[in-house]
Amino acid sequence: MPLQVAPAPAPALRSVLAALSSPTAVREARTPSLRSAAGPLVAEHPLPLHVLDPVIAGPDGLPRARLTGWRFHIHSGERSEAGIPSAEGRGRVVAAGETIHTPDGWAFSHFREGPYLASTERALLQADALVTPYQPHLLSVPGLYMLTLWLHGDIGADAGTAQPAATDLLIPLAPAPPGIAAHRLHRFSDLMPMLTLRLAPPPLLGTTA
Repeated sequence: MPLQVAPAPAPALRSVLAALSSPTAVREARTPSLRSAAGPLVAEHPLPLHVLDPVIAGPDGLPRARLTGWRFHIHSGERSEAGIPSAEGRGRVVAAGETIHTPDGWAFSHFREGPYLASTERALLQADALVTPYQPHLLSVPGLYMLTLWLHGDIGADAGTAQPAATDLLIPLAPAPPGIAAHRLHRFSDLMPMLTLRLAPPPLLGTTA
């Protein structure tokens, strides 16, 4: 399998599983699909979630990324005898559980749903079909309301401190910003100039005499 998924911190996974086992946490979540899901809920596909900082650049001139949490996709359905969701039980992703790092360690933050969940699953399948192995991350560009699947070429990197490289790949998730095609592979160095230009502050208006 080309994708080499970095292991999530055990406390992060435990915090999501604890929230899933809490009727109160599930009932109060703003995720109708999660509240109405039938069958056992399974946390899978842990992905480190980073935010792109277009202001701070590394020695290579590329923007830096900052780890903000881990996201787990929540599937509903029956488990197989091996403890793995069956093909029939996996169904659709009903929600995502997110964790954040606190002074006391990893803690559950919230559940979410929306189009990025199915888009992430689709992008993971795209990435898994590539010949070259990659380490998958999620990379958010808040200034553009954009989320991408970031495929890092250093598959042995520490997920918490990994930084983008020019040859890494990005797959913009749907919905993508206008003018950027979702689910198209981009080299990091090719897409960054466009993103940096869009994130640049507008020029100051000159004063009139």
